[in-house]
Amino acid sequence: MALVDLFGIKKQYDLKILLDDVDFHLNEGERVAIVGQNGCGKSTLMKIISSEEEPNDGKKVINGNIQIEILSQNPKFKSNVTTKEAIELELTELYNAKKEYDEISLKLADDFNNKELLEKHSRLANFLDHHNAWSLDDKIERVLREFHLKEYENRLVYSLSGGEQRRVALAGLILKKPDILLLDEPTNHLDVYMVEFLEEMLLKEKFTLLFISHDRYFIDNIATRVIEIENHKLVSYNGGYQNFLHLKEQRLKSLQKGHENLLKLLKQEEEWLGKSVRAREKRNQGRKQKVFELRDKAKSNPSLIRKITLELEREKKHFNREDSVSRKKMLFELHNISYSLPNRKLIENFSYRILQRDKIAIVGPNGAGKSTLIKLILGKLEVDSGSIDRGDFTIGYFDQHRDMLNDEHTLIETFCPNGGDTIEVNGHNMHVYGYLKSFLFPKEYLTQKIGMLSGGEKNRVALALLLAKKVDCLILDEPTNDLDIQTITILEDRLINFSGALLVVSHDRYFVDKVASKLLMLKGDGSIEESYQSYSEYLAIEKEIKELDSLDKEIAKPDDKVQKNEIKIKTKNKLSYKKQRDFDSLPKELEELEAKLDEVRKCLGNPDCYGQKGLKELTDVLEITQNLYDEKSEKYLELWELYESLNS
Repeated sequence: MALVDLFGIKKQYDLKILLDDVDFHLNEGERVAIVGQNGCGKSTLMKIISSEEEPNDGKKVINGNIQIEILSQNPKFKSNVTTKEAIELELTELYNAKKEYDEISLKLADDFNNKELLEKHSRLANFLDHHNAWSLDDKIERVLREFHLKEYENRLVYSLSGGEQRRVALAGLILKKPDILLLDEPTNHLDVYMVEFLEEMLLKEKFTLLFISHDRYFIDNIATRVIEIENHKLVSYNGGYQNFLHLKEQRLKSLQKGHENLLKLLKQEEEWLGKSVRAREKRNQGRKQKVFELRDKAKSNPSLIRKITLELEREKKHFNREDSVSRKKMLFELHNISYSLPNRKLIENFSYRILQRDKIAIVGPNGAGKSTLIKLILGKLEVDSGSIDRGDFTIGYFDQHRDMLNDEHTLIETFCPNGGDTIEVNGHNMHVYGYLKSFLFPKEYLTQKIGMLSGGEKNRVALALLLAKKVDCLILDEPTNDLDIQTITILEDRLINFSGALLVVSHDRYFVDKVASKLLMLKGDGSIEESYQSYSEYLAIEKEIKELDSLDKEIAKPDDKVQKNEIKIKTKNKLSYKKQRDFDSLPKELEELEAKLDEVRKCLGNPDCYGQKGLKELTDVLEITQNLYDEKSEKYLELWELYESLNS
């Protein structure tokens, strides 16, 4: 069932067209990823669906009174609420529904034949079922833990960092479970463990989802469909990210075949146009016009084919982990370094060497000290103990602040500060437009001021500026944030072919798998572990180890039934006949009473069941059974204590 339908949507700002005659349909239960270059209209499409923006033309149809919620890049909260209160406020409607459900349940005990109350009771039960809102407090506790917000639950939200505030907003939305959830880069500011929890929630709760993400593993795990915004149009591909690449390759082959057929047809028509005098006759003007149209299409097709081919080649390229160049040159040597925050150790007695051709990803949970390690290596922070030796070489450093950019300068002024139109790229002169074109900037952007660009476009400029420099070592702190997938694949290509050392902090599993040949895993307790596995393999093994540990603990727990049998054997001659008989029979009686309690409670939660058996009768049975269970439990505990005293 379609929840949202867009027909012929057009959206432009001044002369810039983003969406042109676009159709889009979102069905219940779908999880659709939107991909495309920064600035192509991904966020705009979401805002049109959420009614934050209106199209210039076209029609939007929303099915019924459905609830659509969007995760804002900069969420707003009341100034006087704590983290936990902010999440609870988002769930006000669900809390009120649960309260009303409980109140009606009590009323129905005295007025079971009230049809109006029964209908409302059933409607509320369906609403709570749909949102899985029966145990909201437990779910809030879990999301606070998984998103590392538990320690901030009583802090005012406005005092948290921007990333922490986004996690609070995301927590509220996934617990609220609107009919349609719109997420714009939800994995930004989440570490890999938080991303795994988010994936689990989105799949388990069966969300209808429209999302933008540069995290290709996240897209592959979550998406049922991928739509790409290309040349102001939407192209839809079924499945996750791997299937998107496969189907896009098939589309490329189809385009190439179609172009070959077009050239054959154009050749025939050109021959007709050149030979036939009758082409000038009025009745042949239509055919003549068709030749001109074929020429235009033949000119435009190769550029589209080249563009798709280049994207696929970049994305599918596998890197060679072997180094053919000598790795003897040492850049950094860390000697037993330690660094702590108040009441917390981030790095303890860590020694390591970073060599000329190392490609290292620094990974770990949020707050484990990844950016701190980078700053210690760069000398921006001082170690508490130990020392760091640094060789004589040049470093290129990138972080999210983009300090090297001036909002008042144009792109050409940024790349050619001394005038002219050429730039030195790794020691070679290159036309600035040719270089920027490789970073997906069209020619008209050369005179655009930096301040007018989006966050993702500014990141693209900063990376292009950095990668033009001839350096021996690149140090990148979360370089993929705010970038589109096309730009990330370009960055991957540059980093794979970079001849120097690379240190990168990233939570993007796909990106790390492609560019890094080893991992430094910060555990959050001061320890750092080195691994030569891919990041995804490391995480999979880590997850398996945790599951095995959990299983071992379960196995190690004493089995209640075995214990009870052992007690019976040991106490046969120590308890009186009557007490021994009670001791032997009570466990089974308690099990039967537990089963009876479960059966009655289940019936009370089902309108059809309690409608047939009677709500008052069931509540009476529940009360009697519970009292009997409590009485027998008390008796069994007394016998248990007697047994222990006899064997002490």
